[in-house]
Amino acid sequence: MGLSVCASRRLRRIVSIMLLAVVTMAGGVMSQPARPSLATAPLAAADWAAIQALLPLHQQVYLKASQASANDHLGYSVAVSGDTVVVGAYMDKSSLAGVQNSATPTVDTAANQAGAAYVFVRNGTTWSQQAYLKASQVSAGDLFGFSVAVAGDTIVVSAPYEDSSTMGVQNSATPTVDESTLGAGGAYVFVRNGTTWSQQAYLKASQVSGTDLFGFSVAVSGNLVVVGSPNEDSSTMGVQNSATPTVDEALLDAGAAYVFVRNGTTWSQQAYLKASQVSGTLLHGIVADRRLGEQAYLKASQVSGTDLFGASVAVSEETVVVGAYAEDSSLAGVQNSATPTVDETVADAGAAYVFGRSGTTWSQQAYLKASQVSASDFFGYSVAVSEETVVVGAYAEDSSTMGVQNSATPTVDESASGAGAAYVFGRSGTTWSQQAYLKASQVSMGDLFGYSVAVSGETVVVGAYAEDSSTMGVQNSATPTVDESASGAGAAYVFGRSGTTWSQQAYLKASQVSASDFFGYSVAVSGETLVVGAYHEDSSTAGIQHGALPTVDERAQGAGAVYGFTSHGLESRMQYLPLVATSQPQLIAALTTDGVPTTPVSTPGMIFLTTTITLPSGLPSGGHYWLSARPTTLVPGLVDDAVMLRVGPTEILRHHYGMTGELQAALVEVPASVLLPWTGQTVTVVFTDISGSVYSSTPLYLVWTP
Repeated sequence: MGLSVCASRRLRRIVSIMLLAVVTMAGGVMSQPARPSLATAPLAAADWAAIQALLPLHQQVYLKASQASANDHLGYSVAVSGDTVVVGAYMDKSSLAGVQNSATPTVDTAANQAGAAYVFVRNGTTWSQQAYLKASQVSAGDLFGFSVAVAGDTIVVSAPYEDSSTMGVQNSATPTVDESTLGAGGAYVFVRNGTTWSQQAYLKASQVSGTDLFGFSVAVSGNLVVVGSPNEDSSTMGVQNSATPTVDEALLDAGAAYVFVRNGTTWSQQAYLKASQVSGTLLHGIVADRRLGEQAYLKASQVSGTDLFGASVAVSEETVVVGAYAEDSSLAGVQNSATPTVDETVADAGAAYVFGRSGTTWSQQAYLKASQVSASDFFGYSVAVSEETVVVGAYAEDSSTMGVQNSATPTVDESASGAGAAYVFGRSGTTWSQQAYLKASQVSMGDLFGYSVAVSGETVVVGAYAEDSSTMGVQNSATPTVDESASGAGAAYVFGRSGTTWSQQAYLKASQVSASDFFGYSVAVSGETLVVGAYHEDSSTAGIQHGALPTVDERAQGAGAVYGFTSHGLESRMQYLPLVATSQPQLIAALTTDGVPTTPVSTPGMIFLTTTITLPSGLPSGGHYWLSARPTTLVPGLVDDAVMLRVGPTEILRHHYGMTGELQAALVEVPASVLLPWTGQTVTVVFTDISGSVYSSTPLYLVWTP
């Protein structure tokens, strides 16, 4: 195997062999096979992270309600944290109140559009339903489950059409509520103790008004909860660090967001967030028709005039992001200021606001706008944040440009109405700047790319629920094959970052594609787990099906479904078990600080390294085996040469690394059928030169994944 090291294209050779296995099973970690009596070097975290980034995504699970009913809209909202997924079904009809910690809860159909949320958990690679969450007092039309969020053992579920006039926080599983303020909205906090969930708190605005839609959006991180109220009517501006802020009713639908904190088991309001410049009009109808379904809502939302600050919220540690997708300023780009310059000249262009906390005090840190501002782009309809990275969706953006532009000033046009876009911003210190402009790999009018966004570490997921391709499953590609034959089937796109450069990694579709399923309406990501909601999916099948090819039908219109994807490696759950290794890394030619070694390969085609390894007994028969070099040392990637595995005179594997220089070439899948017949036997590993040059050392790994 050769490595490119300088402009002269001289090649270094991989000569150190270290083969490791990564093993898990559904019920826990597999018992360790007998280890060879050879010293091993550990698989460094950086090496594993680099290898893991190359492992392809696949569908792991298909989640349905324990009782699938037409028009429950399971998957309208989704959230994930580690091995816990929360799914909202805001049109669920059951009148049963409170929490049922069961995979088969009791439900009925007596409270139309009351709403519910489902909790699913993973053990090993197996998912199960853990709980069914309902409001502590159930009323028809509350839309409980409209928005959901989860962090560790804390879940927040909103009910923006809840009608109680009670104000503030009640730290109780049975709060006092009434039905006297239509559409005021509420949010509910649930916590897990072991495997048991219970309601911990009931959150309301500090001043309650009808149709404020408190809970239209929710987010949670640790002991922080943020709740958006886009139809709140106060004309006050900026941040009030108070549980009883000063508000008025002077500016309809300006919008607000509320920050709540937990101390022990007690929640209280810490701050009331408003835009730095507030605008609004008499336009309550912009979101009031959400009960009627998404088509009615989208039609209404084309009407300009309100800022709707709080329509989307996100939180990560000490950072809160609030979207105001109907904000009207023509100013483009980022202003790192609590008092940015704005105007009212571009209706519904949209904006997002970043707030940071110091101690217990919140302040506005930045005002984010698209790099090119256009009317009705709805920048800020969706927002997400993970540490120093913010993603903002603009689902009605109109550019026909495709793919990723890693730039603060990308090239855009106005030739594909409603194609949609997403923007990535990064923070250095306290300064934010645009890092990338994300578009679909194939752009079509009306796909609504950016309607939903999610981010975790170096991964961004963008939903395009109106995308029209009939292709199915996962394509791990930046240029997937798509068509236009399934209107509104929907898709989701996965982007990854290397350094400061973003690229498309995968294109996700449902395992069975149908028109108007709206796959990608909601997305979530946590580590190596991606969740995509398709709330309009029509199958009557109930419960959980593992694998990429579940059984589905078309018998329950709008029942909804959720799809869980993962890479083959799950970093949070993996344990490393030594499989085989040489006694110590063997260095044929040492690199020095003076440059590339001069030891050449004397003859093209020569064997420049032969070593042996011993496969232990008990190799798992399922899963996947991968042969990977250490990606963190590739400059820029594997090129040239061949590796051969041989048992006695029998060649069991030969792979020729090409001259492409692609990092992905570092990863080669080894069929299990190649290895399993030779467990417990000695395997000879041979590296053969192809074109000739110099060589040095880097490890090679054999990795097992489920």
